[in-house]
Amino acid sequence: MQTIEAEWHSHLPKIETATFGMGCFWGTDARFGQLPGIIRTRVGFAGGATENPTYRGMGDHTETIEMDFNPEILSFEEILHIFWNNHTSTNRVNYKERQYMSILFYHDEQQKQSILNVKKELEDDRNETIETEVVPYSGFTLAEEHHQKYYLKRFSIAVDLLNTHYPSMDAFTHSTLTARLNGFVREFGTLNDIKNEVSDWDIGEDSRQIVLDILKRIRW
Repeated sequence: MQTIEAEWHSHLPKIETATFGMGCFWGTDARFGQLPGIIRTRVGFAGGATENPTYRGMGDHTETIEMDFNPEILSFEEILHIFWNNHTSTNRVNYKERQYMSILFYHDEQQKQSILNVKKELEDDRNETIETEVVPYSGFTLAEEHHQKYYLKRFSIAVDLLNTHYPSMDAFTHSTLTARLNGFVREFGTLNDIKNEVSDWDIGEDSRQIVLDILKRIRW
């Protein structure tokens, strides 16, 4: 699978990265991971000064998702609308409450401007102030393995089959297919949605049949 997905990714003209926190990162991973245009996702910690954060010791960091996406299918502005339409954008300032705060990290000035534009648009529409913290990206620490694709890993039979197609847990975590399936088991999207998307991937027919066969063989 890693080789097949790399084949598809190599044909994409551009891949960008978005990083943000909007509450528990398990649900955020599932919500965004199922979207066409999202290439890969990972969850972790960002925004604080605590060194080597962990889930039990994240200090002043926030639970964060980092994802790579194809802007020709899903724009950064569309991601921002999904972000703000699916959580309460309240800025919790106390250290112990930073874990689930609303925060956006911009990777360049273009992302910063997009954030400010969409924020103003939504504030005007809602007639309220959005209190999401907006800060420059300064790094991201990957969360422990069991937090990656959390909902998918509840289905051990499916995961055992999938693991036979990935050389490492890192490859499993950064897979497009596992991102889609993690969303599916959380009831975001359907298996048919995933199959239809795979049919549009720019890969050889033999590769496509391998992916579709994996999906057919999974038992939930």
